[in-house]
Amino acid sequence: MTTEWPLRTDELPVLPPRSARQPAVSASIRPDSVCAVQEHLDNLIPALESLRSQTYHLAAWGEELARRLLRGQRLLAAGNGGSAAEAQHLTAELVGRFDGERVPFSAISLHAETSAVTAIANDYGFEELFARQVRAHGRSGDVLILLSTSGKSPNLLRAADVAAKLNVTTWALTGPGPNPLASRCDEAVTIDALSANAQEGHLIALHAVCRAFDAEVARRGRNISCPGSMP
Repeated sequence: MTTEWPLRTDELPVLPPRSARQPAVSASIRPDSVCAVQEHLDNLIPALESLRSQTYHLAAWGEELARRLLRGQRLLAAGNGGSAAEAQHLTAELVGRFDGERVPFSAISLHAETSAVTAIANDYGFEELFARQVRAHGRSGDVLILLSTSGKSPNLLRAADVAAKLNVTTWALTGPGPNPLASRCDEAVTIDALSANAQEGHLIALHAVCRAFDAEVARRGRNISCPGSMP
């Protein structure tokens, strides 16, 4: 049968209230799968508690980042795998926007430039992947935030070492501490949780930093729209 579009509203199916619907596969869900999901969710609690204990630290990062970016400095960010995605999430929030309309700020994810990433890894080795980019982009007073659940990634450790020579401030966002990356950076927020849950905590931490960042930008009277931007 051929369906003509758009359908009239009187032809649309009537669904029962959401509370009355049941998963189509509910009878086949294994109890051990349910337990695995529940255990994963329960393991988020230590990550949240760890972050709550560092509330002032996260707020300080947001305020300091706002002050520096308002002065024209920039944020560099890097991570591997899932941590790369988290780092890129942060730079997108700053170049784009978090909640409200405001001016864009300079923030670069070092792993997102695919041609540079593959060229550097091919010519200099994966351990130099971020260090070489920090040499290229880093300026005195910039901030480099490095994300790693293990805190042991050699390419992040190399980047932190190079940043120190350039007077680029380094922040580490890691899993449980102490770890090499947290020790190598100027400041660190460590999340005492399993690796997957720590990585989920990283996103919460980054959003918390963005909250403080936007509050500081607004306080300084720079929460204005870009010229010609859409409302």
